[in-house]
Amino acid sequence: MTGAETEDDIPLGERKTVTDFCYLLDKSKQLFNGLRDLPQYGHKQWQSYFGRTFDVYTKLWKFQQQHRQVLDSRYGLKRWQIGEVASKIGQLYYHYYLRTSETSYLNEAFSFYSAIRQRSYYFQVNKEDRPELVVKKLRYYARYIVVCLLLNKMDLVKVLVKELSEEIEDYTQRFNTEDQLEWNLVLQEVAAFVEADPVVVLNDNNSVVVTSNRLQEGTVPPLEQGMVVGQLVLADALIIGNCNNQLTPVELTIDMFRMLQALEREPVNLATQTSKQGTLEPNEKPAKRENPHKYLLYKPTFSQLFTFLSASFKELPANSVLLVYLSATGVFPTGHSDYEGPYDFGGVLTNTNRDVVNGETVQKRNQAQKEMHCLHPGDLFPFTRKPLFVIVDSSNSTAYKNFTNLFGQPLVCLLSPTVYPKSVQGVCNSKTTVHSSINIKKSL
Repeated sequence: MTGAETEDDIPLGERKTVTDFCYLLDKSKQLFNGLRDLPQYGHKQWQSYFGRTFDVYTKLWKFQQQHRQVLDSRYGLKRWQIGEVASKIGQLYYHYYLRTSETSYLNEAFSFYSAIRQRSYYFQVNKEDRPELVVKKLRYYARYIVVCLLLNKMDLVKVLVKELSEEIEDYTQRFNTEDQLEWNLVLQEVAAFVEADPVVVLNDNNSVVVTSNRLQEGTVPPLEQGMVVGQLVLADALIIGNCNNQLTPVELTIDMFRMLQALEREPVNLATQTSKQGTLEPNEKPAKRENPHKYLLYKPTFSQLFTFLSASFKELPANSVLLVYLSATGVFPTGHSDYEGPYDFGGVLTNTNRDVVNGETVQKRNQAQKEMHCLHPGDLFPFTRKPLFVIVDSSNSTAYKNFTNLFGQPLVCLLSPTVYPKSVQGVCNSKTTVHSSINIKKSL
């Protein structure tokens, strides 16, 4: 309503349009906030709730498209509010990708985030004296950058980082806020992330070769003669990052980033599949999941790691393999034992609140006791009752070299070198660069 106009002056149909829009908007916010309370593990507990949330946002998006003129004049709908709805749909697609490992949803998230920028939905935000609205815009940029990184759109990432830097500078100058350092940290971590990617390897001639991470059609090496196809399928993967020498606070490190892409096929654009290219509308999910389901665990405690391991083990389908990727600081034994069992070689560190000095954990336990915040090889033994594929990237990866196969199930354990070869040290500028990471905890 504008001016001296009262509610009675508004035609009944238009009044109902505003009421229905307000209902859908409130319902969408309620459902979206409830997503935080869903369990992070398990394949089925979250799907029905997510489906309801997605349905409401789909109705809300189409409703504002169909009734834009009425909502503009009677409700006072702002363009940043439209952008906020589009941003929420982008977040839904992104989180659906995290839950299902369907890379096609990254393209859908990108479509909505890209449209927000192209249509300048947040343009007017800088003209309003409301810092909370500018923060919405900054968080949108951070989310957009994360999706672009996952889609390997590095040229666009550099453009977005420049724009975000300008937005942060304007924001801090206008409002004199206390979170300037946190937003500057976001920029620094993105820059370190881009510098460390793409993957660089050395060939036999010691020349640098850039490789792609995701699987593409025609690039998968052929099976050796006599190998049987289809006996086992990689169904679930836990990707765990817990190295001390990383930028903080973080939730996605460069090693986790590369591993998750190594377990994915190149994404397919759903808009192409459904003949909706060029339309900004939520699409149906693909009929079949092509990638193994993944959990991304940054600095989990032992309890958290064991909980996710147990959930994956419980839900692992028949004739399937569980992959566990451990990129973590090594924990070494403090003394020599007469009996060298699965808890006597140390392992890799899990998250703890103990002091860390110069990247090394301060030991405060009796030397006769085992490290309780360590994932020992023996801790994984119960999970060898089903096919298991373990990759250990650690300074103490050798702790797992005598991994025992107790139950006769297929078992593979790949161990990283404990030091860099001399020929590689020149390529890796520093451990900080190799283990660089991106701050998505703050921005998302």
